[in-house]
Amino acid sequence: MDLGDILSKEQIITDLRATNRWEAIDELINTLVATGKITPEHREAIAAVVKKRESSMSTGIGFGIGIPHASTDLINEVVGALGRSKQGVNFDALDNQPVNLVMLFLVPQGQFQKHLHTLANIAKLLHKAEFRQALEQAPDADAMLQIIRSQGQK
Repeated sequence: MDLGDILSKEQIITDLRATNRWEAIDELINTLVATGKITPEHREAIAAVVKKRESSMSTGIGFGIGIPHASTDLINEVVGALGRSKQGVNFDALDNQPVNLVMLFLVPQGQFQKHLHTLANIAKLLHKAEFRQALEQAPDADAMLQIIRSQGQK
């Protein structure tokens, strides 16, 4: 499962307002509700699962990247949202640096292999410096999605 399969331009926030990881998670989950990927009545339960996972250990993996994620039985397919922060979000990252790219994704409960593969693919992609720079410099969500989809072809 590639990032390009999970995202649409409506699921990309080009200018996150969040200043910390909890606000970033809320903002991205709100985007998933707004785009119909999760139902409004499941919003709080899903936010709680993601925050519980995040509080056990930060998903700020360094290099300005945060990948909050969780499994839940409240969805039927892998869903995600990407946020970009120009000022950086305090994510309690492993390298203590602010996070500029936050990729939230959710996997249906019980799909452990898919969860691991999705996480690995996202982390591998975001570890490429030129890919991160291209996303950080892209003018809008359309351009960001094009960059993501072109990387998926390589």
